[in-house]
Amino acid sequence: MLPKKKISKTRTRTKRAHQAIKPTNYALCPKCGTAKLPHAACDKCGYVNSKITLDLSKEE
Repeated sequence: MLPKKKISKTRTRTKRAHQAIKPTNYALCPKCGTAKLPHAACDKCGYVNSKITLDLSKEE
């Protein structure tokens, strides 16, 4: 089946206007000050919140 009418470039681009990639929002770790994703543990110190801190020591 073929489309009934051609969709113009303007309508196609208007439809895709909201699909742009948004920048990632980072938060600063209150303990060490490095950038981390919000609601996630810090990669350097393992801090999540005041009650939870992950142990990131290397096991060998």
